[in-house]
Amino acid sequence: MLAGVNEEHPDPFGSAGGEGTPASPKADAPTPVGEYAQQLKRDLRRLPAATITGEVTNLSQSRVQIYFELRDERGGVQGTMWKREFDALNLPEGAVKVGAQIVATGAPDYYEGGRNASPSFSFRAADIRPSGEGDLIARLAQLRKQFKAEGLTRRQKDLYLPVLPRRIGVITAEGGAARQDLLVGLERRGWKGEIVWGFAPVQDRKAAPLITRTLGDMAAFGEVEAIVVCRGGGSLTDLWAFCDEDLCRRVATLAIPVVSAVGHERDVTLLDDVAAVRASTPTHAADAVIRIDVTEAKNQMARAAGLLGRAGRGAVTSRVGPLAAMAAGPGRAIRAERVRLNQKTREVRASADRGIENRTLATKGTLEKGVLPASSRALLRIGEDMRLNVARPRDLAAKVTSRLETAQRKLQGEQVALRAHDPQRTLERGYARVEDLAGEPLVTARAARGAGDVRIRFADDSVDAVVGGSRRRRRRKNDEGQEFEQISMEGLEDSE
Repeated sequence: MLAGVNEEHPDPFGSAGGEGTPASPKADAPTPVGEYAQQLKRDLRRLPAATITGEVTNLSQSRVQIYFELRDERGGVQGTMWKREFDALNLPEGAVKVGAQIVATGAPDYYEGGRNASPSFSFRAADIRPSGEGDLIARLAQLRKQFKAEGLTRRQKDLYLPVLPRRIGVITAEGGAARQDLLVGLERRGWKGEIVWGFAPVQDRKAAPLITRTLGDMAAFGEVEAIVVCRGGGSLTDLWAFCDEDLCRRVATLAIPVVSAVGHERDVTLLDDVAAVRASTPTHAADAVIRIDVTEAKNQMARAAGLLGRAGRGAVTSRVGPLAAMAAGPGRAIRAERVRLNQKTREVRASADRGIENRTLATKGTLEKGVLPASSRALLRIGEDMRLNVARPRDLAAKVTSRLETAQRKLQGEQVALRAHDPQRTLERGYARVEDLAGEPLVTARAARGAGDVRIRFADDSVDAVVGGSRRRRRRKNDEGQEFEQISMEGLEDSE
């Protein structure tokens, strides 16, 4: 049971007495331990949050909580954290283990216990991360997991890297040893292409943005076939610029293959994960970007050319004799074929002569016997048909003349009937036709009075007249737009 506070430590709860002086409880009214424990719990929870660091000891966990101790050379505290909150941190495996240095953020907590439970003090952690470089390792692991989930680690590796590029881009520090190492490697490969340099810092807080900008400019305007990013080795802190998220995303989305040559064999940055090729050192980057040894390739080509020349000369020499023999073959074949054709021609001529002679004899013998051959019968049939054809034009002319006379008589009858219905014939018998000035016939008196001006057409000519009214002259136009003078009657009432 707590009765006071040690004089070496001031009262952390603001007791009524002076600093280092315990409160003076009333002798006749002691405080129940449970009440004091509750007050202690409330006072501890009112303390502000703090961030502490130390080495993990006595790590264990239950179904709902993680238990650990943080210690250093001056002391230690008991720590706890809810398991669901710990799992939500997604820390890499082994980041929190016995002996690891971690940074914990949280606040003091006190469990008052009970009749069957022991009280305990603990530091209730809300966040845990590895300390120092371990913190960077955890951040790097998280970025690697994120990039892999987004597929950014495969894009560059699917690009085509030329075997022998003519122009490459190199991003490095202008005075760094990595630049010289790369040049030595390129010279060793015998490459004589063009290098577009992009100088940028490779180790400070401005390094990543400047490298990103240089990379974009080189990809847009450099007309390079591959880009090498290189620097020497160092700690993870020194190489952290090459783990920058923006830089690595920029590399992953480039359409030009990037060769990462950062650090040494043991140094693996996020840039190595997203680049098309990872070279362990700047020297090895020359082998990665120039994938053939140019000097050796030239020597091999020279040797191959020599072998090819010798093989060609040998092939020509060995084939001259057979080719000459083969060249004489077509002439022999043509001569043999000519002989064969001449023989066939003679045979055909002899056969034709024999056939003519045999047919002549057969025809002569048939005539002597009085039997006409088939050819003679055909000649007789042709003569008979010719005699019949002589009479056929006369028969055809007679038929045509008869039909023409019949059609002419029919036409004359139709002409007579047409003239009988011709209005002009009616006018010739003394009748007249009344029309309006447009030439339309007027068949009733009402129509004539309505028109007023009429034209009376006789057999030989037509005259204009006015129905009722006094006569007056006026100029008018017909339907074709021609003007004419009209004399009409005005002032008389319609007699209808």
